[in-house]
Formats: sequence, C-alpha cells, structure tokens
Amino acid sequence: MRNILLALLLLPVFGASAQTIPAYNAAELIASTSSKDSVYIINFWATWCGPCVQELPEFNKLYHYYQGKPVRILLVSLDFKEDYPGKLTSFVQRKHLEPAVAWLADTDPNKFIPQIDNSWQGSIPATLVVQPGKGFKKFSEGMITEKKVRKMVDPLLR
Repeated sequence: MRNILLALLLLPVFGASAQTIPAYNAAELIASTSSKDSVYIINFWATWCGPCVQELPEFNKLYHYYQGKPVRILLVSLDFKEDYPGKLTSFVQRKHLEPAVAWLADTDPNKFIPQIDNSWQGSIPATLVVQPGKGFKKFSEGMITEKKVRKMVDPLLR
C-alpha cells in the first residue's frame, strides 16, 4: 500500500509532465506543417549546441504568448541517434521545455537540409517560420529572440 501511495505521489512529478518525443524524417516534418490555418515556428537545435540551449527559453516564452492562437511551435532535435530517446527525453524534462519536441531521424544533412530550406547552410540553431495559407516562409540561421519571432508571426495572425 505504501508503494502504491508513493507511486501516486510521484506521478505528477515524473509521469504527467513527460512528453513522448516522436521521430520524424524531413518529409514527415514538412507534411506535419501543412495546415493552411496555422503558423508554424520550427526550431532546429541539439542538446550539445551551446547557443541552441541558450535560446530554448525564448521558445517557452513564445509557447505561452501564442497559447490559444493558431500557432504551433516544434523544437526539432538534431541530436545523435545514440542519444534518442534517452538523453533527449531527460534533457527536455530537466529544461522544462513546454513546446512539442521531435527528433529528426534523417542522418544525411545533404539530403534533409534542402528539403527544409535551400538557404540553410547547416548551422544550428536555426528557425523556420511557415504559414502555408499565406505562402509565408522565413528561414533564419543563428540564435533568435522571442521579439524577432513575434515580429514575423504577429502580422500573419491578422
């Protein structure tokens, strides 16, 4: 009985807040961002990338700012195959990442980079903002701020 009680007490701490991290290839990722009614903010990052980790709180802020609006935020990890799902899941929980997280299962950057955006030179962090209904697509390499993303996204919501 004591073990059951302990498990029930720990459930909100460990079970309910954990998110399942799906694996996508580039084609599946693109297909999942095709609704004409939504704006998609897609950030490419990795747990081993210092600037990537530094900017992650910006996406938590955006997540809260756009709640209830037709904006979807997806943090796409480019972590190594041996780090998925274990290390990645642990990192997401430890950093309290609130937007959806996915892992890019494609391992050949020469294949997946042109599928994402032809201007991408391959560095991370990188952020893609897409609004298929308005034909909007903006790709940005390097760190980005909540303010810069909002300047792109807010006009698309009018």
